[in-house]
Parts: sequence; structure tokens; C-alpha cells
Amino acid sequence: MNRFSKFGQYGIFLAFALICLVLALSTPKFFTISNLLIIGNQVSINALLAFGVTFVIITGGIDLSLGSMVAVTGVAAASFAHPDTYPLVVPLLVGLGAGSAMGAFNGLVITKSKVPPFIVTLGTMTIGRGLALILSKGRPVSNLSDEFNFIGGGNIAGIPFPIIILLIAFAVCSVVLNKTILGRYMYAVGGNEPAARASGIRVSRVKMWVYTICGLLSALGGILLTSRITTGQPNAGAGFELDAIAAAIIGGTSTSGGTGTMTGTLIGALLIGVISNSLDLLNVTSYYQQVVMGVIIIGAVVLDGVGKKD
Repeated sequence: MNRFSKFGQYGIFLAFALICLVLALSTPKFFTISNLLIIGNQVSINALLAFGVTFVIITGGIDLSLGSMVAVTGVAAASFAHPDTYPLVVPLLVGLGAGSAMGAFNGLVITKSKVPPFIVTLGTMTIGRGLALILSKGRPVSNLSDEFNFIGGGNIAGIPFPIIILLIAFAVCSVVLNKTILGRYMYAVGGNEPAARASGIRVSRVKMWVYTICGLLSALGGILLTSRITTGQPNAGAGFELDAIAAAIIGGTSTSGGTGTMTGTLIGALLIGVISNSLDLLNVTSYYQQVVMGVIIIGAVVLDGVGKKD
């Protein structure tokens, strides 16, 4: 393994630790418990979406419809979350079901039509945004129950509930990727699809599962966001797909497929959150965040490409 490959594997952890150290020395507020909980809470939604798209990118695909799925599933769940109407399980199942269905639709079209995932998910991104506006009639869906609002705004023993959901999702996704046959098949499909197909792996089925899981995790993020802001917004989630993809790439997931870890993606999402939080603490305008993130993404992709060549 050359030095660039080693950096691609461990560099994100080194960079994250270095940035945290610099911030701790530059602003005493950074390492306070309250600020760390704020970062974790802010990162939770992006990390959930990033976990889903990590599965997709590992198989050599991409999903640009994440933000639209956040909007659709949030509006769908909110429509059934009014006080004294349905038990909490109903809006949760509606939201998660809608996200899974949209993900499965992506997978079905991609595997059956052979159209590149970029084009398919670009189309479903537009479809999803339109569906969110149709379901909500172009207006926010408000007046949600306290039980539903607790999901995104409550806490247990002082720990925000979204952080608890994030940790559970991270554990489950890590197990799926590292300890199951489906996870091994994902790496095989992304690493060499023709060889995976020749070895008997049902590539289409693997991709169907991957996009469905991605939709499910996007729906979970949509429910968290809707609960946090206490309304189902049809315009919610705009640009979320870019942050999620950025977290996965920064965390070491290769854009050419076959490589990636949930731990790296989590660190990537935390790095994005830390940068955003640090700019706020240092009273730096948020416009600079876009510039910094762009530089980091380009650097991560360049290092990945150099590592493969060497």
C-alpha cells in the first residue's frame, strides 16, 4: 500500500482530529458538552442520508433524489401526525414506506432500463419535489402532535433523541456493510460488476436493495427534520443530497465504487458539521463554508484518484 492509499484510509481521521485540536485552542466554547451535543444534533440528518448514499456509491451508483425524498416523506408523515388522529406508528410507517418505495423505484428503473443512475435519480429528484408540493398543496403541513415532535426535538437523559437515532443507524448500517452477505455483494458489485455477475451474484437484486435502503434512510432523515421544525415543508431538503454525497466522499468512499466504510462516512459528516459550527463560533460568514467544503471534496477525490493510479 503506497503513501497515498494510506492517507486515503487514515487521512480523514487525522484531519478531523487536527481540526478539532485547532478549534479547541482557538475557541474555548468548542469542546463544551453543550456545543458537542449541538454538533451531533445538527449532523444527525446529514449523516443518515450519507449512510444511505454510501451504500449506493460503493456499488458504483449515485442518488441525487435524497433531498426530494426528505421533502416527500416529511410531508407524508406530517399529514398523519396531527394530534388526536392516528397513533405515532402510523406517520412513521407512512414516511418510511414512502421513502422505501421511492428508493425501490430508483433501483427498478436503473436495473431494468440500464439508464445511468445519475440521469434516473435526477429525474426522480424533480418528481419527488413535485409530489411533495402536490401532497401538501404547496403549503406547510403544521399542527403536529407532541409525540411526533419529540422525535426531532426531544432528549433522553440530556442526549438529543436524533443523536440516539444516529448512533443506532450507524451501528445497523455498519453491521449490514461489514457482517452480512449483502454487504459483501455491494463491494463485489462496485469493485467489478461483470466479475460479480459472472460469479453468480444477482447484481440487479443487490442494487434494488441498495437504493431501497437509501430511500429508507432518507425517509428517516425527513421524519427527523419535519419533527425538528414541527412542520412538513414541501421545499425541505433542497441541496441535502450534495452534503450527504460530500460526507461519503470525504470519508473515503470511492466515486468509482468498491470502497467505503460507514465509520469514514460518519467522520465525514462530523467534519462538515464541525466546520459549520466552528465558523459560527468564530463569527465567520457562512458563505465561506461552501468554499471550504468544495476544496475539501476536490482534495478527497484527487487523493482517491492518485491512490488508485499508484
